[in-house]
Amino acid sequence: MDCRITPHLFDLPKVSDPRGNLSFLESEGHVPFRVRRAYWIYDVPGGMYRDGHAFRTQQEVIIALSGSFDVVLNDGTGEVRHHMARSYYALYVPPMTWRKIDNFSTNAVVLVLSSTEYDPADYIEDFDEYLRLSSLTPSITNSKNCPSAKDTDIKSPAPLPTASVDDCQIINLDKHHHANGNLTVVQNGDPIPFDIQRVYYLYDIPGGESRGGHAHRQLRQLLVAMSGSFDVVLDDGSRQRRVSLNRPYQGLLVVPGMWRELENFSSGSVCLCLASLHYSEADYIRDHDDFLSQIQHKR
Repeated sequence: MDCRITPHLFDLPKVSDPRGNLSFLESEGHVPFRVRRAYWIYDVPGGMYRDGHAFRTQQEVIIALSGSFDVVLNDGTGEVRHHMARSYYALYVPPMTWRKIDNFSTNAVVLVLSSTEYDPADYIEDFDEYLRLSSLTPSITNSKNCPSAKDTDIKSPAPLPTASVDDCQIINLDKHHHANGNLTVVQNGDPIPFDIQRVYYLYDIPGGESRGGHAHRQLRQLLVAMSGSFDVVLDDGSRQRRVSLNRPYQGLLVVPGMWRELENFSSGSVCLCLASLHYSEADYIRDHDDFLSQIQHKR
């Protein structure tokens, strides 16, 4: 992991698959902070911009989930423009960095992961005020928050809990309307009942493809259609339920002990998953017959 505290682009893992590619990052692993908030900007008219601001304390990572846009940074000596057009690149932005987003392509989707919960007092929205405050802020020469990657693999798999397809809920997320693009926010514990430990997303998915047949022993997840649409087929071992996702301001909460498959992807769709645990292969059940046998044994 690159832990420089200056703004910089870095590569994210890219798992290539003919059914659609996958990229991911983990809180306090691929990013040098604990993720406390995730928000995304969408429905931005092509060519529009989002006003500039800086944060006193917040660190953030910015990713293009769909389309493209530019992140423009300015420390008072001139602008540095970063063109974001690939889902497997991310831009780290440290505190006290003035930034704006412009040059949106049609259907662009911006994902931002933040180190703080929303706090209006942390925003600096006047550029002159930013320059004054930044001149008073000591230069940071090293990072104390740069963690090493964690080995979180579960050595002894947890028992598979009994769950019902009715335990999986659609959550209506806040939608903040704006002429220059709408915004949806998720914070740890609000409205999801867990902290965000891992974020992954599927993209470049051919229309009509299927992905993700597996169950988890402990992980909880929120699935969101950031672009396009797809269906989630839930299976608790007794009943199945199909849920269609097609709005970036609605998410499906999937509980542990649930077999789920993603299918019927529209062309150009992007699936975002906010997950409650770091990656652990021992938490997965990847064979459906094995899943059914464990569920039937518990019953």
